Amino acid sequence: MGAAAVGLACLVATVVLGRDGPSDSAEHRAGHVHALGVDPRDDSLFIASHSGLFRVARGDGTPSRVGTRQQDTMGFSVAGPNRFLASGHPDLRDRLPSRLGLVESRDEGKSWKPVSLLGRADFHVLRARGKCVVGYDSASGNIFTSGDGGQRWKEHRFEGPLVDLVMSPGAGRALLATSPVQLLLSRDGGRSWGALSETTGLLAWPQPEQLYLLASDGRLWISPDLGRRWRGLSNIGGRPAAIAAPGGRIYVSLRNGVIKRSMDGGRSWQMITRLDGHTPN
Repeated sequence: MGAAAVGLACLVATVVLGRDGPSDSAEHRAGHVHALGVDPRDDSLFIASHSGLFRVARGDGTPSRVGTRQQDTMGFSVAGPNRFLASGHPDLRDRLPSRLGLVESRDEGKSWKPVSLLGRADFHVLRARGKCVVGYDSASGNIFTSGDGGQRWKEHRFEGPLVDLVMSPGAGRALLATSPVQLLLSRDGGRSWGALSETTGLLAWPQPEQLYLLASDGRLWISPDLGRRWRGLSNIGGRPAAIAAPGGRIYVSLRNGVIKRSMDGGRSWQMITRLDGHTPN
């Protein structure tokens, strides 16, 4: 693995296509975790899934559904205390277009209001920092960036499918992305991209010198210099669906609905819950 260095300050978004009808069955709840996030207000973990948003309170192992809507929350990002941004597809009971564009909640996901691009964009990855927004639109295959919280957007062409996308945790305009075959860097907020190395996976970038890459085989890697050097940390024990690294902790979701947490920088893991109703002992 190899790389380069840089930084950015904005919001990133990504979303997926297709959804089943509303269902509260254990089987439906367990599948299709798209994103994870932690609310800094109370350190609750939020799980964005194919059938809605779920919350796990700090110190608890029981996931509870947030609100009554079962929207397919594809892209998801915690933008601040109580404030979430998302994208995806509506609950089938809602009279909304199939593409939600960017939606916002100011009550921890209990209710959502459209912000922009309703009916036009389907973000499969979503990241937020302050008023900056960056997103990958699965409908067009392009990356969208915003500097005013998602009200107005700039659209940038992206060559090929995207696996994941993160923004620099420091001041600057750098973005990192993975395609199915390589790690890429943009120094200009998504306008142009250059290949860093032939490696791919899910990304988390909590500190300038702390880039995590979670490969499809479950192996977690860390780089102190944006991919020039990599060090293997552990194996999460399954195929990954999502990763988040807030406040010194790392959360991962496996494709079977199991959620794990690491408190030691990714060296060891503890199962904290799963979405099929089973909780750890």
